Amino acid sequence: MKDGFYITNIPKAKVGSEVKSFLSIVHGKNVIDYHRSFPAYKETPLANLKNLAKKLGLAGMYVKDESYRFGLNAFKVLGGSYSIGQWMAQKLGIKEDELTYEKLTDPETKKKLGNLTFVTATDGNHGRGVAWTARELGQKSVVYMPKGSAEERLNNILAEGAKASITDMNYDEAVRLANKMGEEKGWIMVQDTAWEGYEEIPKWIMQGYATMAFEATEQLEDKVPTHVFLQAGVGSLAGAVSGLLTNYYGEKKPIITIVEPNKADCIYKTAEAKDGKLHFVTGAMDTIMAGLACGEPNQIGWDVITECDEYAVSCPDWVAAEGMRVLGNAVGDDPKVISGESGAVTTGFVAAVMIRADLKWLKDELKLDENSKVLCFSTEGDTDRQNYRRVVWNGYCSSDTESTGTYEK
Repeated sequence: MKDGFYITNIPKAKVGSEVKSFLSIVHGKNVIDYHRSFPAYKETPLANLKNLAKKLGLAGMYVKDESYRFGLNAFKVLGGSYSIGQWMAQKLGIKEDELTYEKLTDPETKKKLGNLTFVTATDGNHGRGVAWTARELGQKSVVYMPKGSAEERLNNILAEGAKASITDMNYDEAVRLANKMGEEKGWIMVQDTAWEGYEEIPKWIMQGYATMAFEATEQLEDKVPTHVFLQAGVGSLAGAVSGLLTNYYGEKKPIITIVEPNKADCIYKTAEAKDGKLHFVTGAMDTIMAGLACGEPNQIGWDVITECDEYAVSCPDWVAAEGMRVLGNAVGDDPKVISGESGAVTTGFVAAVMIRADLKWLKDELKLDENSKVLCFSTEGDTDRQNYRRVVWNGYCSSDTESTGTYEK
């Protein structure tokens, strides 16, 4: 550990484990075909940041830009849309490889299923995705948000037709509230974390997230990344992408590293303990990375992570802020990526490790050098524009104020 940076190896699952089988290439193809059936579907860009790569001393730097996803400025809708679609398909007897938007919006579907209400807890992006999907499919949604959630994100959810409110609870407490209300009122819980008795929908959500990784493999063509950096909240996104990429690349699988904020690093703490138990972070978790402010890992996501990933990292908030500024101020003719706090932390981490002399120990540990091809996922755009401008325009949360590290370049 140094200057707020912690790293640990992720304990590996037993040989022969098959927990990632639900994230197979076959499932990935079925899921992406489902998403492609939506009229609003358009593949999000994979930014080839060749000039940034050169500046950082890398062979390649690629960032999947999810700010274009379904016009919702974040990737989360992929999980909400597929899990809701699969829940409805189960009731209708539709097979996975036959599921389409057209079938779910057929008037006969409404006659068979009636009026449905989907409920969830969110800091913003997931709830907006659930609300959007419910509206698109002619159904209703209710969304609970943790304290500290941005008013802009609340308003975006309300604009999708949901009943939504900001609670006085932290994220994990809001999840429990959503589940309680769902049980009392007969609503369908759509959450990307799992617990005993609630595992099927979180798996569908993870399969939905894998669309992002499936697209990236197609866009990369024959360019195989050597390193992938994934941000984690409960670990569902990280597990989904890790599982799909591991199955896709096989023996050429890249080194995969999980990145979290110091104040909400439940994946890191679980990996560091190495006792086979999930470890929680409690309290306010007041990181600027609101989408990653989750204290309780998803067991399903963790199982995949232990099978597929190599490292877990906990880092200071300024890393995300630096990533936002790096992506928003393109080098040369590189495409600009508008990335929010939770979307930019992996790029910020890579940039800091490659540039800062005091982080060379991390660069060496991760085997990052001039031959490395790095893939990151910017999972959200400026979903909180006020805070985005505070960071990118006004220099809020600068490394200069939080660390005394020096720069090589």
